[in-house]
Amino acid sequence: MTTRLQTLAWLLLGCLLCAVATASWAAESGPRLEPAPVTGAADLQGSLQRGARNFVNYCLNCHSAQYMRYNRLRDIGLSEAQIADNLMFATDKIGSTMTVAMSKADAQTWFGAAPPDLTVEARVRGRDWLYSYLLGFYRDDKAATGWNNLVFPNVAMPHVLWSLSGTQKLVETTFEDREQAEAFLVSARGIAEIERQGERKYVVKTLALDTPGSMTSAEYRGFVDDTVNYLDYMAEPAKLRRISLGIMVLLYLGVLFVFAYVLKRSYWKDVH
Repeated sequence: MTTRLQTLAWLLLGCLLCAVATASWAAESGPRLEPAPVTGAADLQGSLQRGARNFVNYCLNCHSAQYMRYNRLRDIGLSEAQIADNLMFATDKIGSTMTVAMSKADAQTWFGAAPPDLTVEARVRGRDWLYSYLLGFYRDDKAATGWNNLVFPNVAMPHVLWSLSGTQKLVETTFEDREQAEAFLVSARGIAEIERQGERKYVVKTLALDTPGSMTSAEYRGFVDDTVNYLDYMAEPAKLRRISLGIMVLLYLGVLFVFAYVLKRSYWKDVH
């Protein structure tokens, strides 16, 4: 019995050490993401409509969504007339997919890499990553485009939303003690990252507003939230329907359980 308890204790200690090592590695291997807001069901349709507008006006110039058709926008409360008049600039067929005229060869020449298709990007990256990425741009004179990103270092994409968000600058705070750096990271707001440089040098990277844009910080975050919501919807258009059906099924099973329990009590009352 004692041997088993010792073995169990060693296993638990090993799991704890692995968890600590994983957390430490995560802190050094990537930035802390800023969680994307959760939009309530009552506001979701309006957010998706605004996100579709944002996507068409700012993203669809370079990024395609070749698995998403314009007529699926009817699922978020838009009529065919609204879609045709406000969102269809590259085609006149409501059943067409969201593609761009720019070829991959031209994109490779202009940007150094072809912009990825964004149809399922939310499922690949996750909402928090996309939200933090759109908030993570800062000015970098060493980059070819003049921009860099704290979430995606050395990104080829320029910050096309800079007139809305304003420009940010990278702030690096140096510490000689790891615990002090981690404490500063916890207290810092927004996206932040610890980078180890040398034996006893820890640099905490954060972002600070340098030049304001046409939107306030809260307005721009709302803009990004709407855009991320739409990207998340586009990755799985049936998600909203699936969730509503799931809720109905759970309610049905709950009611069925009550009747099943009453029937069970009736059958077994003489036994118990």
